[in-house]
Amino acid sequence: MRLRLPSWTATLTFKSACFIVGMCCSLTVVLGVLVHAEVTRQTVATAREKALDKLTEASRRYEAGEALPPESGIDPAGLPESLRALALAGQRGTLVAGHDGRPTMWAAAPADGRALATAIDYTQSARTISGLDHAIIGSSVLAIGGTLLVGAFAVTRVTRRLHQTATVARRITQGDLDARVGDPRTEDPARPQDEVATVAGALDTMAATLQAKLLSEQRFTADVAHELRTPLTGLQAASELLPAGRPTQLVQERVRTMRQLTEDLLEISRLDSGSEQVESELQQLGALAARVVRASAATSAGRAAATEVVVVRDAYVETDRRRLERVLGNLVANAHKHGRGPVVLTVDGPVVTVRDHGDGYPDYLVAHGPQRFRTEPQAGGKGTGLGLTIAVGQAEVIGGRLRFGNAPNGGAIATLTLPEPPPCSCPH
Repeated sequence: MRLRLPSWTATLTFKSACFIVGMCCSLTVVLGVLVHAEVTRQTVATAREKALDKLTEASRRYEAGEALPPESGIDPAGLPESLRALALAGQRGTLVAGHDGRPTMWAAAPADGRALATAIDYTQSARTISGLDHAIIGSSVLAIGGTLLVGAFAVTRVTRRLHQTATVARRITQGDLDARVGDPRTEDPARPQDEVATVAGALDTMAATLQAKLLSEQRFTADVAHELRTPLTGLQAASELLPAGRPTQLVQERVRTMRQLTEDLLEISRLDSGSEQVESELQQLGALAARVVRASAATSAGRAAATEVVVVRDAYVETDRRRLERVLGNLVANAHKHGRGPVVLTVDGPVVTVRDHGDGYPDYLVAHGPQRFRTEPQAGGKGTGLGLTIAVGQAEVIGGRLRFGNAPNGGAIATLTLPEPPPCSCPH
């Protein structure tokens, strides 16, 4: 089983803190080792020089037959064996070793086949080195702590601005095109800009440009739809006056198609503008689904017989009836137009599903949702892609969520999840 680290270990603050601590510890170790080695070398050299001077004096007195200085003697007790062997080999040397429970600097030289040795107390020098080591460790801990606090403060300021930028980016993704970071560094050209301010400024510029383009497209769509509505109304009235026959029927069908497309464009422009007003009231889903199927049958002969309504668990929801009927009607119409029967509309509490038994939804639609004016080649060029787009938009207006998927054994499934009704809102 792979060990998973806590999520906070992936934050920039944690990684920066680890980097700062690592660099400080590495620098402290290097400097501490260098200072320790240099001070130890100087201390040992000083003690060695004193021991050798004392050994020289002891050798002079030994050769003159005089009394030896204190802490000097021939083969004294406690002389390290390695230093004794060196002296017996005819060489002089020094060595730090313990003697009578304290550190001692020994110096030895040959003297008539024996070892002439002298010792000086090395306790103070050892304390100096030990005190230096403790000072290095203490100052290192303080330096690491101070650097970590200052670094964490500086990094937190940067990450806070990054989080703000990310929050604004998510708001823009959710459709709030008025969201802006508003970094003061980008508003004052005289102030120097860092990388975070550059990103924030680029995001604000992108949002403003995107908002302007979308508003322009929405106005264009609404204007075109409004301009087309009047002549299409007249054209439909004129087509009703044509003599009966197949040509007249074709003209009337095309006029109805263009009129429906115009109404869809107007509805999409209203949804895009966010100006829709919801008129909620308590609705029984089972009865509403049956009305949708009957209305669908009235506009398309034979559709009702192929549409089955299954109520697994009926429920009451607080919603806009007209908009909910629009969503379900578009889903049923799309299932008949692009799928195959039987089409089943299922009510299971606040969840409504519409399923057909055709080839299923295209992969792009399942992954990213419906796209306007995009249809698959296998659909035979039928449809504009606006029906499902309107269904998604109206579902969002009433607070629902519309998802698209494919059944394992074939067929498309559209799932509408409505908000749960408030407690005790159902009639008795």
